[in-house]
Amino acid sequence: MTFQIKRIIDLSHPINGDTQVYPGDPIPQLRPATTIDRDGYNVLYVSMGSQTGTHVDAPYHFLADGARIDAMELSMFLAPATVVDLRGLAPRSTILWSQLEPSVPPMAGRSILVLHTGWSKNWQTVAYLDHPFLTQDAAEGIVAAGIRTVAIDAMSVDETAPPGGEPGSFAAHDVLLGAGGAIVENLTNVGAIDFPDPLLSVLPIRLADADGAPVRAVALQLEWSA
Repeated sequence: MTFQIKRIIDLSHPINGDTQVYPGDPIPQLRPATTIDRDGYNVLYVSMGSQTGTHVDAPYHFLADGARIDAMELSMFLAPATVVDLRGLAPRSTILWSQLEPSVPPMAGRSILVLHTGWSKNWQTVAYLDHPFLTQDAAEGIVAAGIRTVAIDAMSVDETAPPGGEPGSFAAHDVLLGAGGAIVENLTNVGAIDFPDPLLSVLPIRLADADGAPVRAVALQLEWSA
């Protein structure tokens, strides 16, 4: 059997100086370090947090002895994806295990679970902070099913505090990362995956000893032939 890539769907937000970040995270700064006119070549100066834009969390994000992003198995970031349609949920509503369980594949450990909330439509607005989020029970169900990588088209798998509000629980992070898993946040354009069995690539930048890193997330439609 051979295959060709029929389609590539970009699931990543662009990063620039206006990119929305998790409250309190560093604001991205991008400016020319050299220019063709002045120096003969272009180099961009980039300063940003590890959790900027579409990114992946490593266990070290919440666990002092957790795996760093550059030490994690690459198979966690390149795998078939199962997309669960959760669009239509109310702001700040919970995602329950009972909503996910029917869609979990038999070979869950070989699949990336994508939570399609549709919340990326609110990107770059205050409303983006009001996304649905996983309950601890849902996170525990995901881990028990053998899923190692969870992705969401929202700011976080946990509730994000409103502007000026107190931080809430990070129960889903604690469960998923505590099991050695990975969390991908701020996906976009998930609705464009209109074909079955997508191959998802969320390979992170190889930052040394880091808690996470930005990714260029894409979904691939493969066409197989004999």
